[in-house]
Parts: sequence; structure tokens; C-alpha cells
Amino acid sequence: MTNLLGFLLTLLYIVAVIGIGEGLRRWRGFGPDFTRKVVHIGVGMVMWIIPALFDNSYPIVIACIGFMGINFLDWKYGFFAAMTSSDRSNLGTVWFPLACAAAALIFWGQPPLMVAAIMPLTWGDGLAPVIGRKYGKRKYTIFGSTRTLEGSLAFWGAASLWVWLALGGGAGVVGIALTLGLITALIEAVSPWGLDNLTVTAAAILVLATALP
Repeated sequence: MTNLLGFLLTLLYIVAVIGIGEGLRRWRGFGPDFTRKVVHIGVGMVMWIIPALFDNSYPIVIACIGFMGINFLDWKYGFFAAMTSSDRSNLGTVWFPLACAAAALIFWGQPPLMVAAIMPLTWGDGLAPVIGRKYGKRKYTIFGSTRTLEGSLAFWGAASLWVWLALGGGAGVVGIALTLGLITALIEAVSPWGLDNLTVTAAAILVLATALP
């Protein structure tokens, strides 16, 4: 498959995910804090098919830089309501493509590690605020950001599960999945201003690079 075709298919997929988010907001009445996480998770899952769409990491990096620009304009002008955060200091959507670019560049020759590096950000960070808002009763505040214990536990569980799946789902990777889930959950808890989209992925990359060959 050519890189151009891969880029077009990736773009089509991302547009479809944003469209689903907008549909949930307009026709099902879900708020933007929820639909933003639907888009967040949907876009992150594209990493599973990236190795089959491109023959090297550089088109991914270039595309991610482009999406950073698009997401910044959306953050500034609010083109896509389904992606809008209620916290205007949160630049998480801008940093998300950068995190994906870093994982692709560092782990291109190791697809399981590339996918695993993004799963804590995709599923952990995607589910934590949704679970926290609905079920969270034990709140804590660090560096001005308020989270819930229930949300952080959801982060740990979701991140661990999807890292485990990305690494093959065997018994031998249970420990690394749980450890990586816990470390990234703790990193997310202390990261303000949407920087968790960078710090969580940086921690995941570091753990995977040092713990696995």
C-alpha cells in the first residue's frame, strides 16, 4: 500500500470518528466532555492499523504535525463542538498527535510497542474523566487539577488491559501491563493543563523501551 493511500484512509477514518462524535452530540444529546473522549479513544485506536497503512514512520510524523495545526485552530476557534473542552486552558487535543508521532518514530519497527505506548493515553485518559464524572465520589486536587480516585482507578484498569492486549495478551506481559498502567495513571494524576497527553505517553515509551527488548 502506498503512503498516499494510507494517509487518505487514515484521514477518512479520523473524519468518520469526528462525525460520530458530532452525531452523538447533536442527535443523542451527549455533552462535549463526553463526545470529546469518544473522539479521543477513536482516534487513538487508529494506531492499531497504522503499520499496515504505511511503509515508514515519516508520513505519520508529517501527518501528526498537520493535525496539531488543525487541532490548535479548532481549540482556538471551536470548529468541532464534539472536540471542545470545557477547560479552555487544556491543549490536550493539540498534544495528542505529537504523542502519536513520538510513539511511531521511536517504535516503528516494533508495532506492539508502538500501539502499547499510546493505549494508556487512548483508553486510560479517555475513560478516566467519564467514569470520574459519573461515579467519582473521592476527589483530590493536584496542581490545580481536580480528579477522582474512581477515575484514576479506571485509568489504571483500562490502560493495563489495552497495553496487555497490544503486547499480545499473554501471561508473560501481565506484569508489565499492570505496572505501565499504574505508572501512567500516577503520571496523569499530577499532570496539569492537558500536558498528560505528553507526559503519559513519554512515561509509557520510557517504560516499554527499558522493560522490553
